[in-house]
Amino acid sequence: MLTCESDKLSGYEIFRKADISGKTALIISTWFGVGLFPEAPGTLGTIAAIPFIILLDFAGKWYSTFFLIFLAAVGIWAAGRSQDLLGRKDPKEVVVDEVAGIFLTMCLLQVSWLTLALGFAFFRIFDILKPYPIKRIEKFRGGFGIVMDDLFAGLYAFVAVKIVLYFI
Repeated sequence: MLTCESDKLSGYEIFRKADISGKTALIISTWFGVGLFPEAPGTLGTIAAIPFIILLDFAGKWYSTFFLIFLAAVGIWAAGRSQDLLGRKDPKEVVVDEVAGIFLTMCLLQVSWLTLALGFAFFRIFDILKPYPIKRIEKFRGGFGIVMDDLFAGLYAFVAVKIVLYFI
Protein backbone atom coordinates (compact mmCIF):
# COMPACT_ATOMS: atom_id res chain seq x y z
CA MET A 1 0.00 0.00 0.00
CA LEU A 2 1.15 3.51 -0.77
CA THR A 3 2.25 5.24 2.43
CA CYS A 4 3.75 8.58 3.28
CA GLU A 5 6.77 8.07 5.54
CA SER A 6 6.39 11.42 7.29
CA ASP A 7 3.00 10.66 8.80
CA LYS A 8 2.21 7.09 7.67
CA LEU A 9 -0.89 8.02 5.72
CA SER A 10 -2.09 5.42 3.26
CA GLY A 11 -2.21 6.27 -0.42
CA TYR A 12 -5.97 6.32 -0.23
CA GLU A 13 -5.89 8.88 2.59
CA ILE A 14 -3.34 11.03 0.80
CA PHE A 15 -5.43 10.89 -2.38
CA ARG A 16 -8.65 11.59 -0.49
CA LYS A 17 -7.20 14.63 1.30
CA ALA A 18 -5.55 16.08 -1.82
CA ASP A 19 -7.13 18.91 -3.78
CA ILE A 20 -8.04 18.42 -7.44
CA SER A 21 -4.53 19.25 -8.67
CA GLY A 22 -3.06 16.80 -6.15
CA LYS A 23 -5.43 14.06 -7.24
CA THR A 24 -4.62 14.77 -10.89
CA ALA A 25 -0.87 14.71 -10.17
CA LEU A 26 -1.14 11.39 -8.32
CA ILE A 27 -3.14 9.79 -11.13
CA ILE A 28 -0.70 10.97 -13.80
CA SER A 29 2.48 10.30 -11.84
CA THR A 30 1.44 6.74 -10.97
CA TRP A 31 0.39 6.27 -14.60
CA PHE A 32 -3.22 5.62 -13.66
CA GLY A 33 -2.30 3.50 -10.66
CA VAL A 34 0.33 1.24 -12.22
CA GLY A 35 2.97 2.66 -9.88
CA LEU A 36 0.98 1.46 -6.88
CA PHE A 37 1.86 -2.19 -7.52
CA PRO A 38 4.19 -3.29 -4.71
CA GLU A 39 6.72 -5.17 -6.86
CA ALA A 40 8.76 -3.57 -9.66
CA PRO A 41 6.62 -0.47 -10.24
CA GLY A 42 9.21 1.04 -12.61
CA THR A 43 9.25 -2.04 -14.80
CA LEU A 44 5.45 -2.21 -14.78
CA GLY A 45 5.24 1.48 -15.64
CA THR A 46 7.53 0.86 -18.60
CA ILE A 47 5.36 -2.04 -19.76
CA ALA A 48 2.20 0.04 -19.31
CA ALA A 49 3.59 2.62 -21.76
CA ILE A 50 3.86 0.11 -24.62
CA PRO A 51 0.19 0.23 -25.75
CA PHE A 52 0.45 4.04 -26.01
CA ILE A 53 3.69 3.72 -27.96
CA ILE A 54 2.08 1.33 -30.45
CA LEU A 55 -1.07 3.44 -30.75
CA LEU A 56 0.82 6.68 -31.35
CA ASP A 57 3.15 4.96 -33.81
CA PHE A 58 0.11 4.43 -36.03
CA ALA A 59 -0.71 8.14 -35.73
CA GLY A 60 2.75 9.14 -36.97
CA LYS A 61 6.00 10.59 -35.67
CA TRP A 62 4.65 14.15 -35.36
CA TYR A 63 1.93 13.02 -32.97
CA SER A 64 4.42 10.89 -31.06
CA THR A 65 6.84 13.79 -30.76
CA PHE A 66 4.11 16.16 -29.61
CA PHE A 67 2.88 13.61 -27.06
CA LEU A 68 6.43 13.09 -25.77
CA ILE A 69 6.92 16.82 -25.20
CA PHE A 70 3.50 17.09 -23.54
CA LEU A 71 4.16 13.99 -21.40
CA ALA A 72 7.55 15.27 -20.26
CA ALA A 73 6.14 18.66 -19.26
CA VAL A 74 3.09 17.26 -17.49
CA GLY A 75 5.21 14.48 -16.00
CA ILE A 76 7.65 16.96 -14.45
CA TRP A 77 4.76 18.81 -12.83
CA ALA A 78 2.96 15.64 -11.67
CA ALA A 79 6.11 13.98 -10.33
CA GLY A 80 7.08 17.08 -8.36
CA ARG A 81 3.60 17.58 -6.95
CA SER A 82 3.29 13.90 -6.04
CA GLN A 83 6.70 13.95 -4.37
CA ASP A 84 5.47 16.80 -2.17
CA LEU A 85 2.20 15.03 -1.36
CA LEU A 86 3.91 11.74 -0.51
CA GLY A 87 6.65 13.44 1.48
CA ARG A 88 9.48 11.46 -0.11
CA LYS A 89 12.19 12.20 -2.65
CA ASP A 90 11.65 10.33 -5.93
CA PRO A 91 8.89 8.01 -4.64
CA LYS A 92 8.86 4.56 -6.25
CA GLU A 93 5.14 4.95 -6.96
CA VAL A 94 5.91 7.74 -9.44
CA VAL A 95 6.36 5.98 -12.78
CA VAL A 96 5.48 8.71 -15.29
CA ASP A 97 9.24 9.18 -15.64
CA GLU A 98 9.64 5.60 -16.88
CA VAL A 99 6.76 6.15 -19.30
CA ALA A 100 8.44 9.27 -20.68
CA GLY A 101 11.83 7.56 -20.88
CA ILE A 102 10.69 4.50 -22.83
CA PHE A 103 8.50 6.74 -24.96
CA LEU A 104 11.56 8.80 -25.92
CA THR A 105 13.46 5.63 -26.83
CA MET A 106 10.69 4.35 -29.05
CA CYS A 107 9.72 7.73 -30.51
CA LEU A 108 13.14 7.84 -32.16
CA LEU A 109 12.93 4.25 -33.48
CA GLN A 110 10.85 2.45 -36.06
CA VAL A 111 8.46 0.50 -33.82
CA SER A 112 8.56 -3.29 -34.23
CA TRP A 113 8.50 -6.21 -31.83
CA LEU A 114 12.31 -6.35 -32.01
CA THR A 115 12.81 -2.65 -31.30
CA LEU A 116 10.21 -2.76 -28.50
CA ALA A 117 12.02 -5.68 -26.84
CA LEU A 118 15.46 -4.12 -27.26
CA GLY A 119 14.26 -0.66 -26.27
CA PHE A 120 12.56 -2.03 -23.15
CA ALA A 121 15.62 -4.06 -22.10
CA PHE A 122 18.14 -1.29 -22.68
CA PHE A 123 15.93 1.38 -21.12
CA ARG A 124 15.49 -0.65 -17.92
CA ILE A 125 19.24 -1.37 -17.77
CA PHE A 126 20.18 2.31 -18.13
CA ASP A 127 17.40 3.42 -15.79
CA ILE A 128 18.61 1.03 -13.08
CA LEU A 129 22.38 1.43 -13.53
CA LYS A 130 22.26 5.20 -14.16
CA PRO A 131 25.59 5.69 -15.96
CA TYR A 132 27.15 9.15 -16.16
CA PRO A 133 25.61 11.75 -16.29
CA ILE A 134 22.23 10.19 -15.41
CA LYS A 135 23.12 9.82 -11.72
CA ARG A 136 23.95 13.56 -11.57
CA ILE A 137 20.76 14.57 -13.36
CA GLU A 138 18.71 12.53 -10.89
CA LYS A 139 19.93 14.89 -8.14
CA PHE A 140 18.11 17.89 -9.60
CA ARG A 141 15.24 18.98 -7.40
CA GLY A 142 11.62 18.05 -7.79
CA GLY A 143 9.90 16.62 -10.81
CA PHE A 144 12.61 17.89 -13.15
CA GLY A 145 15.21 15.52 -11.67
CA ILE A 146 12.73 12.65 -11.48
CA VAL A 147 11.80 12.85 -15.16
CA MET A 148 15.03 14.09 -16.76
CA ASP A 149 17.18 11.17 -15.60
CA ASP A 150 14.77 8.78 -17.30
CA LEU A 151 14.74 10.84 -20.47
CA PHE A 152 18.53 10.52 -20.56
CA ALA A 153 18.22 6.77 -19.93
CA GLY A 154 15.82 6.77 -22.89
CA LEU A 155 18.42 8.47 -25.07
CA TYR A 156 21.08 5.97 -24.01
CA ALA A 157 18.68 3.11 -24.77
CA PHE A 158 17.97 4.56 -28.22
CA VAL A 159 21.69 4.67 -29.02
CA ALA A 160 22.20 1.11 -27.73
CA VAL A 161 19.32 -0.21 -29.85
CA LYS A 162 20.68 1.56 -32.93
CA ILE A 163 24.10 -0.03 -32.36
CA VAL A 164 22.57 -3.51 -31.99
CA LEU A 165 20.41 -3.03 -35.09
CA TYR A 166 23.46 -1.93 -37.06
CA PHE A 167 25.13 -5.27 -36.37
CA ILE A 168 22.17 -7.57 -37.03
